[in-house]
Amino acid sequence: MLADYHVHSAHSDDSQAPMEDMIRQALALGLDEICFTEHVDYGVDTVTNCDYAAYFAELDAMRRQYGDRIAVLGGIEFGIQTGTVERYQAEFDRWPFDFVILSCHQVDNLEFWRNDYQQGKTQDQYQAAYYREILEVCRRYKNYSVLGHLDVIKRYDRARPYPDEKILPLAEQILRQTIADGRGIEVNTSSFRYGLEDLTPSRRLLELYRDLGGEILTFGSDAHAPSALGDHIPQVKAELKAMGFRSFCTFRRMRPVYHEL
Repeated sequence: MLADYHVHSAHSDDSQAPMEDMIRQALALGLDEICFTEHVDYGVDTVTNCDYAAYFAELDAMRRQYGDRIAVLGGIEFGIQTGTVERYQAEFDRWPFDFVILSCHQVDNLEFWRNDYQQGKTQDQYQAAYYREILEVCRRYKNYSVLGHLDVIKRYDRARPYPDEKILPLAEQILRQTIADGRGIEVNTSSFRYGLEDLTPSRRLLELYRDLGGEILTFGSDAHAPSALGDHIPQVKAELKAMGFRSFCTFRRMRPVYHEL
């Protein structure tokens, strides 16, 4: 089973890729499933919102055209902050998602990728604040499938590297909450495209999740173009198996389906 569960198309503001092009590439790569996870982020200065009606209409059209060759799933990537939980809950209640990634792209409405949040703070301050935000969101919001790119702050940390040991107590609280809620984490293979020194999340955090009894895992390329689809997923699956994980998941209407690694 080969599935990519973190994919963006032109329904995300930072992608120009037609959905059909992504599906054709998935077929060329031999994927069994592709799950689109378009961006939705709310902040004071920015609103990145998927047009749900257009998105689900195109999903239906693609399923009619390609559904006999590949499973096409309708997911979403919610970039939640503590102050925006209610907005996401309302959208979850309205639309028939198969899969929801809970991500954190900003804190206090300040973006990480532009270095807005990090500016004026020490590395210890913005690293810890990022994980505290995720922990609080996990305590408040439950309608998600996996935590997306858990240590994504490393991607935008100009002072990197940052030792995992410093944030392990916070990471453990997050992972314990996630497991208790019956939710999981993703392994995001964009770490290779960004030239990071480790997986995303790191091997240390993956080991912690394993040791705590975590079992729900998905793999996603975070592709915004066909060329990145499925990137390094077979390699990372093999590494997770060697690490001691036994299965990974796909999803149907928010319910995990387990597959042997």
